[in-house]
Amino acid sequence: MVNSRNARASLNLGMASLMALGLGACGSMGGGFSLGGSQPAAVQEPAPPPDLPATIRSEEIVGRWGLASYLNPSDRARTEKAALAQCKNPYVIGAGPTGGVIMHLADQATPQELRLKGSPSGKNYIGPAGPITDQDREIISFDGRVMITRFVDKDAATRYGNMVYVRCAPRA
Repeated sequence: MVNSRNARASLNLGMASLMALGLGACGSMGGGFSLGGSQPAAVQEPAPPPDLPATIRSEEIVGRWGLASYLNPSDRARTEKAALAQCKNPYVIGAGPTGGVIMHLADQATPQELRLKGSPSGKNYIGPAGPITDQDREIISFDGRVMITRFVDKDAATRYGNMVYVRCAPRA
């Protein structure tokens, strides 16, 4: 005679195995079940917009720069002079190995390769590869000699202000 406890355990194990096989088959058939017999249409994510090139080339900002910052726009001229005075200890923007520039992100001790990026509005940004995010900085103005940037992140923009880079004279 078969013990009813053993029979029940065997039945439960068999049912669990069948359910697992059934679920596995559903997953291999497209992941969905519909009563009409057809598979659900695949939802496609929209393609990310293509990266827009900046109107400033990375080669244009590689070099030695005096660096200072201001919060009040009326301090801009004074800050440019202060930045020029920093050329004795310049901030160096290097050329990156893949065409970017080597600079610091906000609150990062180690510089890394960043990209110059354009935007549909015509503004230029410097930041990590990919879409414009809070890690980027907007280039407010650039004339080849003076570059002014501001971080996109509101907290970083408040702490660092408008960053003024004044190109240092070439070494003699």
